Amino acid sequence: MKQTLIVDKYFDGELFQPRAAITVENGVISAINHIADTGLDLQLVDEYALENVTHLQGKLVPGFVDVQVNGGGGALFNAQPTLDCIKTIGAAHSKFGTTGFLPTLITDKVEVMAKAADAVAEAIASKTVGVLGIHFEGPHLSVPKKGVHPQSFIRTISDEELAIFARKDLGIKVVTLAPENVSAEVIKTLVSHDVKVCLGHSNADYDTVVAALEAGADGFTHLFNAMSGFGSREPGMVGAALESEHAWCGLIVDGHHVHSATAKVAINAKPQGKVMLVTDAMPPVGMDDNASFELFGTEVIRQGDRLNAKSGELAGCVLDMVGAVNNSVSMLGLSHEEALKMASLYPAQYLNKTELGKIAVGQQADFVLLNSQQTVSQTYIKGELIYSDVAYTESNAQGV
Repeated sequence: MKQTLIVDKYFDGELFQPRAAITVENGVISAINHIADTGLDLQLVDEYALENVTHLQGKLVPGFVDVQVNGGGGALFNAQPTLDCIKTIGAAHSKFGTTGFLPTLITDKVEVMAKAADAVAEAIASKTVGVLGIHFEGPHLSVPKKGVHPQSFIRTISDEELAIFARKDLGIKVVTLAPENVSAEVIKTLVSHDVKVCLGHSNADYDTVVAALEAGADGFTHLFNAMSGFGSREPGMVGAALESEHAWCGLIVDGHHVHSATAKVAINAKPQGKVMLVTDAMPPVGMDDNASFELFGTEVIRQGDRLNAKSGELAGCVLDMVGAVNNSVSMLGLSHEEALKMASLYPAQYLNKTELGKIAVGQQADFVLLNSQQTVSQTYIKGELIYSDVAYTESNAQGV
């Protein structure tokens, strides 16, 4: 199927570009033709019938990629490790521009891990839109830095977990672990099975973290949160993360998890492209109410855009990707271009998904249409419209 989108302005992954006709064939961008301000020359869109041309009002940007999504739309992956749950989470986040994500399972029983893996394998096999793989955040973590992860399920790695991590039908596999509890040799084994090893929920010292990086770990999960801090005599995990030129760092920019000054220091310290936005999203994302929810028998209370367990720990986020982008501009003073890259291009590069993160010929047609308030009007995956804001749809129907 061929279609052409006429856009006022688009972000190609590096720079904003002027009005253009973007042609999509079979889910891939096949042509981009810029259009003079004087109007549309239909020959630029291969003389298509008018019904195959859609005029979009706003800015078109690459779809957002989120490597850490625990829940959304009222659903929690740990509570319902099923394909239907994954679809519910994906639909909730598509409203906020996420076009690619890793359903994320936090520390749990091995039986739940197996069910989650089966659900993601089913999603990959059935080409469920947006699903890129799976993120196991635990269970091989540090008790002192467990956060809200249940201590009763934190354990050393076994053959059962290794067999799950070694599966070939899960798409992209990310495992967050504490390197003081998983040896460098095991990390090498995981990497040999195409697992991307992230370090987090850890109290490891600097030398242990460096050894894990040398063994093949290449990421840090929610930088600064639940990890040994940066000190003058002991750099800790944070110091090793900031020093590494090669490892990526996920960053939660919600105004609660990381102080804006701290986030700025990290972004300035890391090579450009090595800090990516993540949501660490929980079930309330996409829900209008302020209802609490249960996590392993503990009530998690929502207060505005903050989630806390009754014991006081932060318990994930009510953060979406377009919100993270806008927070990066307003709280951190980043350019809109850089914030967009942190939400699309950089996580795509981390996951080695070279077809994502840009609007260019040959790229997958994953788009987000932003309105003048920098919120999402429409979301496309592989050229298919999967979300449209009612107000935007009505305004277009009225020719506004």
